[in-house]
Amino acid sequence: MATVNQTQAPTHQIDSLAIAQLLYKNTAARTLAYWLLGLLAIVLVCFFLPWQQNVHAYGKVTAFSPEDRPQKVYATVPGMINDWYIQEGQFVEEGDTLVTISEIKDEYFDPEILARKRNQIGSQESSIAALFNKIQSLDRQIDALETGLETSIEKARNKISEVQYKLMSDSAEVRAANLNFNTAKKQFEREEQLYEEGLVSLTNLEDKRMKMQESQAKLQAVSNKLQISQNNYLNAILDLTSIEAEYNDKISKSIAEKNSTLSYINDSENKLTKMQIDISNLEIRQQKYVVRAPQSGYVVKSEKNGIGEIIKEGDPLLTIMPDNPQLATELYVSATDLPLLNKGDKVRIRFDGWPALVFSGWPNASLGTFGGKIQVIDYVNNYDNLYRVLVTPDEDGEPWPDKIRMGSGAYGWAMLNDVPVWYEIWRQLNGFPPNIDVSKMTDSKKK
Repeated sequence: MATVNQTQAPTHQIDSLAIAQLLYKNTAARTLAYWLLGLLAIVLVCFFLPWQQNVHAYGKVTAFSPEDRPQKVYATVPGMINDWYIQEGQFVEEGDTLVTISEIKDEYFDPEILARKRNQIGSQESSIAALFNKIQSLDRQIDALETGLETSIEKARNKISEVQYKLMSDSAEVRAANLNFNTAKKQFEREEQLYEEGLVSLTNLEDKRMKMQESQAKLQAVSNKLQISQNNYLNAILDLTSIEAEYNDKISKSIAEKNSTLSYINDSENKLTKMQIDISNLEIRQQKYVVRAPQSGYVVKSEKNGIGEIIKEGDPLLTIMPDNPQLATELYVSATDLPLLNKGDKVRIRFDGWPALVFSGWPNASLGTFGGKIQVIDYVNNYDNLYRVLVTPDEDGEPWPDKIRMGSGAYGWAMLNDVPVWYEIWRQLNGFPPNIDVSKMTDSKKK
């Protein structure tokens, strides 16, 4: 057995050496090795190529201005649909009639309600005019009473003056009569003494007695006359007071009636104002029975169907897509990537349904993408904790396709700094954020 193995070993070594020589001389293997080395070199070179970092986000096509976005047309009054004047997909001009509705509330069923309301307003205005005439009459009455008061007071004062003069005259007569009476009395007393002494006759004594009695009677008469004058003076003063009280009472009643009339005028004017508001509301309400297009655009969808359907106030009737809107794309960015974005940053966008070959790090090598610029970054996130970013077409780039429809899906990526490919791969593997160019950031974001 040992002899056999020794004889076979050289033959096996010779065969292995021959196979190795054949492999070494094979041109196909050499070509494969060259290709592998070339690919490795290409990969190594690619690792050092520039790669533009980006922040990607999904979104949809919308309009930049709120007035250019799809708009629902609502019923401003409740009612029943009478007629439709449009078809879905139809183009309508601003002010075109879309739908007509009829009233369903019984307080508005009267076809002559506007005419009746106008008649009520006319009656109320006539009533107010009559009240103003009454105010003018009361003003004249108050003026007349005030004039009469002044005249009556002047007459009463004149009468008091007359009575005062008469009182002075009567007082003088009383004093004179009193003086005469005292004189006649003294003469009678002297005559009586002389008569007792026998120096005068009884005739002289009786004559003096008669003169004294006459003076006494005259004194009594003028005293009565003075008392009457005093009573007249007191009555004149009372008349003056009563005249003032009487006229002031009449004037106060007239003023109170005037104030009451003014208050009634205010109430009537408030009622008139309410009537005018009601008729204005009725006129506007009747105009709302015809629903018109708020702006030019295409009827997208009808929210209500048929004839005779009851609608409530605020129910949507249809949707209008405005004509020639300024398109924009709303992208939703996570809170992690939001600090990397600034207003005016460039964005590349791929639209759904539009063929594209995308190299996110090499935007110039991508096909079927379109340029955009960030115009708005929301300050508040939505329920998914994403922030909306509005992107408008880039004026320096290619125009967006004309056939893009509102609501179409979109995928965009905001372009950041240029880095080598190997760095980007290393960053992605480690989950590091992209590099930030601080010079392009706003002051608030720098802080």
